[in-house]
Amino acid sequence: MPQNRLEALLRFHEEDPGDSFTRFALAGEYLKRGDTDRALAFFEALVEDDPDYIGVYYHLGKLYEQLGRTDDAVAAYRRGIARARHDFHARAELQSALAEAQGLGFEDDA
Repeated sequence: MPQNRLEALLRFHEEDPGDSFTRFALAGEYLKRGDTDRALAFFEALVEDDPDYIGVYYHLGKLYEQLGRTDDAVAAYRRGIARARHDFHARAELQSALAEAQGLGFEDDA
């Protein structure tokens, strides 16, 4: 991959704009760079265009939380849980994130 990961991902996206993995990677790269608006746009579009791309729901929810949009985070986690019927690992992660977003985390009980 060339020196600039973002440039490479943008090239891949230009070649195949519907590729979910590339779109997910672009969202992650934008997020890493602090460009939450672009990251959010890619995550939200991916959820709409490929709702079975389960990995996006956790990251979208976390971004919503970071932006103070707890209700949107909860909705994203719930939508992901509904989609992750047969992906037990992803479902468990989403359920944990949902509980935490709703203030039901148990990590403070120790």
